[in-house]
Amino acid sequence: MKSKIITYFIAFVSCFLLCFQGTYGNPIIPFNGDEQKQKFDIPTILKSANASVKFAVERTLVPYKTNLCCKSSFVDLNGEVMESIKWHPFAALEGPGWAANAVGGAYEIFSFGKYINDSSMVNKAIMLLDHVLEDGFVDYNTGFITGYRNVDTDILLQNYEHNNDWFCPGSMAKIAYQLLIFSDHVDEERKTKMRSIAIKTANWINSNVKLASNGWYPRRSAPDGSIYPYKPDGKDDPLFEKSGDGLFIIQLNTELTKRGLADYTISIKEKTNLFIQMGGIFGSINHDTYDEHEGVAYSVAFLTLLEVSYLLDNEAIRQFAYQKCLKGLDRFKITEDKNGVQCAGLLIMEESWDTAYLWENAEAALAYIKAFNDTKEETFLEEAFVILVAISKHHHGEHGFLTEGVDWNNHVGAQHHFGGAEFGDIQYTEPLLNNLHIVEPTLVVISLLEPK
Repeated sequence: MKSKIITYFIAFVSCFLLCFQGTYGNPIIPFNGDEQKQKFDIPTILKSANASVKFAVERTLVPYKTNLCCKSSFVDLNGEVMESIKWHPFAALEGPGWAANAVGGAYEIFSFGKYINDSSMVNKAIMLLDHVLEDGFVDYNTGFITGYRNVDTDILLQNYEHNNDWFCPGSMAKIAYQLLIFSDHVDEERKTKMRSIAIKTANWINSNVKLASNGWYPRRSAPDGSIYPYKPDGKDDPLFEKSGDGLFIIQLNTELTKRGLADYTISIKEKTNLFIQMGGIFGSINHDTYDEHEGVAYSVAFLTLLEVSYLLDNEAIRQFAYQKCLKGLDRFKITEDKNGVQCAGLLIMEESWDTAYLWENAEAALAYIKAFNDTKEETFLEEAFVILVAISKHHHGEHGFLTEGVDWNNHVGAQHHFGGAEFGDIQYTEPLLNNLHIVEPTLVVISLLEPK
């Protein structure tokens, strides 16, 4: 199987360069020569990505009406929702929202299916995409996207706490951005539909979401876009004005403006300047944590601000992206294995919750890949590869399951670890996010190592 995949790699690399160009803005510039290739363990990261895709497709996608959906956003190593994990609010949810990630997951399954020339996998990815497009999540009049569906009651919900009191506007923008990027690779009818949604979603957010008092995007909003300054439990949210989730709105606005589908230049300048004036806004993007410095917020900030610097031709923004955002990832790095757990090379989520969660690590790998493509400094590519190889050590079982996180110091609790170990991997995952997000950086890294 490994040799067959490597053969496919050579045949399809041109397709992948085109596929990921939309994500990164500038064309990918590949390495030349065998010396660089020998420094990177391609089979390991490719095997890891293949395992994650196999798990998502074969163990968690199920029929829904005429399409496919994910059976749950929180499953065990067999892809099942056991009684022991039904306590988690994700367990009964699926859809395009945050950790459910149906559009992002469909895009990564689609990309990997193209990579190995698996038409069945590609078709399943399209059926998952169509589930979001056709099964009620999208208001085609306004562009508002509802994030979740309760798989037990079939009721659509705006947040992971199973109610409609609030939603996260940044996360809704992220879904629209995913649709926009994915639209480059589908037929004309879907392309038109997906781009129309992205345009309308951005318009709804920019027209209706009330800003926080500091001028930044709120972490949560009420359904009409008004202020919702609370945690899910109703207490005041200390990060209401300081969440990196708002970066996704800038990301969407930038991509639409770059493509000439809308013009948010003024807003992009204003919000980017505010972000920089505040020294960066890196509060938790994850909806259930509360730290002013979250690793993935630094990664998303780098990816977003670098694209903004291209659009505005602004070197000062580019330098801030490197010096503050990308450099800021250093504080989250684990440099050695700890407590008998293989965690060297991973990044913790945040200092107040220092488990190494794997979708955040994959996003950091993306950031370093983007930095390499921008600067041609090989050190950045090496950083990305270190992360991906470290992630590859945390698959479990016979189906390809990749843990949601590596709990090297027992922050989460031994009852959630495999075998009840005091330190170790968490025995659950989000199949279309934590399990799957390694696919995009993996394919891009491989494409960089193949000469034109």
